[in-house]
Amino acid sequence: MAKPVLLVTRTLPAAIEARAARDYDARLNADDAHWAAGGAEIARRAAGCCAAGILGAAGDGLDAACIAALPDSVRIIATFSVGTDHIDLAAAKARGIVVTNTPEVLSFATAECAFTLLLMAARRAGEGERMLRAGRWAGWAPTQLLGVTLQGKRLGILGFGRIGREVARMARGFSMEVHYRDVQRLPAELEGDATWHDTDEGFLGAIDMLSMHVPGGAGTRHWLNAARLARMKRGAIVVNSGRGPSVDDAALIAALRSGHIRAAGLDVYDGEPRVNPGYLALENVALLPHLGSATEETRQAMGERCLENLDAVLLRGEARAPQQVA
Repeated sequence: MAKPVLLVTRTLPAAIEARAARDYDARLNADDAHWAAGGAEIARRAAGCCAAGILGAAGDGLDAACIAALPDSVRIIATFSVGTDHIDLAAAKARGIVVTNTPEVLSFATAECAFTLLLMAARRAGEGERMLRAGRWAGWAPTQLLGVTLQGKRLGILGFGRIGREVARMARGFSMEVHYRDVQRLPAELEGDATWHDTDEGFLGAIDMLSMHVPGGAGTRHWLNAARLARMKRGAIVVNSGRGPSVDDAALIAALRSGHIRAAGLDVYDGEPRVNPGYLALENVALLPHLGSATEETRQAMGERCLENLDAVLLRGEARAPQQVA
């Protein structure tokens, strides 16, 4: 029996590609060419090879137009990500195409990245490294690059899902007080000693530092806007390792310039890979290129989860994939 054709839109870890090539007629993107960002090109390639499955990733343009143009042979889209806001789920469901993601396996790594940004912003690590690399460091000085400690600070976590709760566990190790905002209060066994806030106003006014972990979509677009920033304490710190569009860039840049927000750390961006140029001119913002899940262990686990979902649908003919979202 012929192996199902699998279109792989990005270059993946070698072991994942080897497994895909073993079990499928895998059409790999060996050069990691950027055609994957274009939905029309994905659809064209899927049609050209009569793909039964697509192993895609965050950033792929799997919008309604792309879904409509996919050949009837496509039965499943497995995305190498937790987020699915790059996929039109309703369009996929209407065509009977299964969509799966990779939850749970990247929570700790993404929380590590959030804490990396929090420490960089609070302790001005990016500024210090730039000073050294530019040859401008003249030696230790009592008032040089003074930051703020995390100890005793109130950390506000927006979105208390798996990643948010991992951030909370790390924060307790730094003697921080954890507060969170979510659509509803979590059960005591998940909440722990964290303080839940049922309003944005109470939440933002109580915290010293904000770490954002909300999903994408219209409901969270520009959640952190000028009005909400104004409700934060002067000198607060903002970190976003969730979704770029949840921050109003112009409003945050203005708050960073004025000093109302002491510093920020960003791993995701609205319209990435484009980065608002206003950030680039600021010393008080730490910028990372979407490294949230970028560990060898995590990316391997994400790939394995994608293949588990593909195997369930394409090799075993199961009615539902393990991590099916549509």
